[in-house]
Amino acid sequence: MSLQYLERRFGITAVKKGFITADQLIEALSVQIMEELEESEHRLIGEILFDKQYLTAAQVKEVLRFLGISEKLIPRQSSVGSICQKCN
Repeated sequence: MSLQYLERRFGITAVKKGFITADQLIEALSVQIMEELEESEHRLIGEILFDKQYLTAAQVKEVLRFLGISEKLIPRQSSVGSICQKCN
């Protein structure tokens, strides 16, 4: 399963759970695209949504759990990895 597919599922799951709106997801995806075009370091959608304060740490963790994604797979240097470490 590709990272891009998982990120899309993350965003859609967060919308379906009522944690964010579709507009907030589109905004985060736009940020991700702009950063990619600027050749910035790739950030995960959950990381962008958290940084924009659209998701709480607990919500990020819940979406990851729902998708069956182990927090141990997320690099600690990413803010999502740091979030997950703080929630434990």
